[in-house]
Amino acid sequence: MPWQLWIALVVASNSNAWFSTAVLVTNMRNFPLSRGTVAGILKGYSGISAAVYTVLYSLLLEQSASKLLLFLTLGIPVICLAMMYFVRPCTPPSGEDSSVHVHFVFTQAASVLLAIYLLTVTIIYDKVSLSDAVSYVLLAIVLLFLLSPLGIPVKMTLFRANAETITPLAGSTEHLAEGEGAPSQSVPLLSPSSSTSNLGSFFESEYASDVETLLAEGEGAVKKKRRPRRGEDFKFREAFIKADFWLLWIVYFLGVGSGVTVLNNLAQIGLAFGVENTTILLSLFSFCNFVGRLGSGALSEHFVRTRTIPRTLWMACTLIAMVIAFVLYALAFSGTLYVSTALLGICYGFQYNLMVPTASELFGLEHFGIIYSFMLLGNPVGALLFSGLLAGYVYDAEAAKQGSSTCLGPECFRLTFFVLAGICGLGSFLSLILTIRIRPVYQMLYASGSFRLPRASDH
Repeated sequence: MPWQLWIALVVASNSNAWFSTAVLVTNMRNFPLSRGTVAGILKGYSGISAAVYTVLYSLLLEQSASKLLLFLTLGIPVICLAMMYFVRPCTPPSGEDSSVHVHFVFTQAASVLLAIYLLTVTIIYDKVSLSDAVSYVLLAIVLLFLLSPLGIPVKMTLFRANAETITPLAGSTEHLAEGEGAPSQSVPLLSPSSSTSNLGSFFESEYASDVETLLAEGEGAVKKKRRPRRGEDFKFREAFIKADFWLLWIVYFLGVGSGVTVLNNLAQIGLAFGVENTTILLSLFSFCNFVGRLGSGALSEHFVRTRTIPRTLWMACTLIAMVIAFVLYALAFSGTLYVSTALLGICYGFQYNLMVPTASELFGLEHFGIIYSFMLLGNPVGALLFSGLLAGYVYDAEAAKQGSSTCLGPECFRLTFFVLAGICGLGSFLSLILTIRIRPVYQMLYASGSFRLPRASDH
């Protein structure tokens, strides 16, 4: 029944969103000194999850829809419950921990090897007929790569004497570096965060109106609680009225919305360009999307620590690269389809991931869940406007001219690609404005080469 399918889709999509947000927020709070790296790893694994399920569906489940549904219904919950044994509350490190860095590097390497292997297996399965024995061997290797990061919690669980002491918390606790030579200070992560009391001229112009208001009230006036400043913990309603909040949302909306338009229509794009089998095209975009997600976290983390360069600068760079990719799509030069698809996949991964640590750095982690969830609305809104309305209308109009329901030729998406190129050009301009606005924030947060929480005072 259609209504049963609708209910199933609603439950599935909402459960996935809730689970994804919970995992991301938890890990961002557990590792606040490595926000870009954490976001890159989590979003990277999310990006290649579809390829993992495709391999399982092809090699293990024998391309049976009923077996796939049974696996998703029973197998996934059982695996999740089994993995919960290794989940432990932890105290975020007070400074740079070399063991944590090694664990991150190991996880990144494992994810890269998994992605390369999945792409290879997909191509082999598409070109060669495999026996059951070979299929099971290939699948076993996939599972080995997939489960290899589990060695980290296993080691820390079984060999606690050699691991850092883990203390249960009433909520998560954030021990962040206060700068070079300064003693570490324990700041409760889930309690109301404090704002900076001595940031000098950095905030003077932004909050001059507060001083003027107090002076106008005269003697005996009741001092109001000051609002949080960028880099501190915002409530959603406080972040909602900030220009930087909306600039970040619009840049994310323009970048991810244009990228998801190609992702949603990639099979039709391939057929319109004369590609009979679009499996490799889809696999290429998926792999490059993973590279962009993982690489954006590592790259932005390096430069924000060494040069205090805001992550939004990389959003501007990738939006410019997306303009080039869309122009290549529109011009339809021979041999550029796969190049533009790979370039767009990488840039889409960058856009999708960089918003996460940027939002946490500008507006804090205390209410990061709801702020992040609102930012994510840029994805479906972009898909509705650019993919459902723009691309759908242009495709149908060109198909009607050809007298068929299927459109063939570069003109099927040419107008769409030129419009998306203009949209990404606008996004790059706005992201540069945002970068200029928030550069002082990053200079303050990463002045010591590592994220530091401003000194606290009630607000």
